[in-house]
Amino acid sequence: MKNDSLLVSRILLLGDRNAFNQLVKEYQSPLRRFFFNLTGGDEELSKDLAQDTFVKVWLNMASFRSVSTFSTWLYRIAYNTFYDYIRNRKLSAEVDVGTLGNNLCAEAGKDKDFGIDFARALLLLRAEERTVVLLFYMEDKTVETIAGIMAMPVGTVKSHLSRGKKKLTEYFKSTEYDK
Repeated sequence: MKNDSLLVSRILLLGDRNAFNQLVKEYQSPLRRFFFNLTGGDEELSKDLAQDTFVKVWLNMASFRSVSTFSTWLYRIAYNTFYDYIRNRKLSAEVDVGTLGNNLCAEAGKDKDFGIDFARALLLLRAEERTVVLLFYMEDKTVETIAGIMAMPVGTVKSHLSRGKKKLTEYFKSTEYDK
């Protein structure tokens, strides 16, 4: 965004912490939502990962070269932060469906059943498919932006998106939501 460029410039040239706070306010909720979906509904982990991401952004701001948008750069750091967490904890990128239901019950409110079913459906996807689907449909990122975030060719992103969409469609056709 145009405003992002101005804020980033103020941070880089003046060390303006208020400008950084404005970026955090703008991106905190979308980043937490992104992590919430990647972690299978773990709100506390999502908050921790978002905080880790913003710390990395602050510490590495001088490496931002405006080759991509700030948003793409931020989500690239977030993507790496999540997978670093997975690797460091030697956890599977797949979340236990039983645990997932417990995590989502409090979050889902009146649409609890759909929230749990959607989260379960996401777990049917491979990690890359899930990330692409979440960035495209939940975060409104373009295929080109996702390719930049995930450091993969546009064609690969399109393939992951197509396979992910097909798997989700098949899952929901096999449930009561198709009726």
